[in-house]
Amino acid sequence: MNTIAAVWLIKLILSHLLTDFVLQPSSWVKDRKDKHFSSAKLYTHGLLTGIMAWIILGSAYWLTATIILLTHTLIDGWKSFRKDTTFYFLLDQALHITVILTCWYFNFYHWINLLEFISRLNTKPQFWSIVTLAIFLTTPTGILIGKLTNQWRAKIAHAESLANAGKWIGITERLIVFVLVLQSQYSAIGLLVTAKGIIRFNEKDRPETKTEYLVIGTLLSMGIAIGTGLLIKI
Repeated sequence: MNTIAAVWLIKLILSHLLTDFVLQPSSWVKDRKDKHFSSAKLYTHGLLTGIMAWIILGSAYWLTATIILLTHTLIDGWKSFRKDTTFYFLLDQALHITVILTCWYFNFYHWINLLEFISRLNTKPQFWSIVTLAIFLTTPTGILIGKLTNQWRAKIAHAESLANAGKWIGITERLIVFVLVLQSQYSAIGLLVTAKGIIRFNEKDRPETKTEYLVIGTLLSMGIAIGTGLLIKI
């Protein structure tokens, strides 16, 4: 990616962050949730996104700003009919980012470049190894750890709710450790383990079985993530 293309992409993302989070009052969100496409705030917000993109990118990119204005309004209008859940929030943001990436791509690249890029990836086994092992560190590893710690979990009250809460924590920490190993940032892994220990193991009067379950689960999670990262490096 050349410098100009990188700056253009950063500007597009900056414009989105400013208009969708910093400059959007909660009253606008509530108004469009209540009135949907009849909400004046919906169109005000859409207009603001277009104007901000036009200002940040420059007048020469008026067509891109117009596309962002229209698609942002349609996406937010569609979202106003959906429940206020994490899934729809992430889907809404994914749609906005997809528009941004599409506009960026067609301003600086052509489809032939994309095909060449995909072709190069198909000849890089390390890339596919990283993707495969990163997926392995999510749900598959979580299931494996659940099986290995089942004898302790079976003895704990409300164990299922504890396991469900730990599921996403485990996935996140394993992916973070995986990336840190690939970057050879082993001291940062130590800080992560220490921080988690302070947060999770400082409760008084915790049953011994529960403590054992958390310690063993954490060690397994971290150990598998470190081993997976080292496997890639080897």
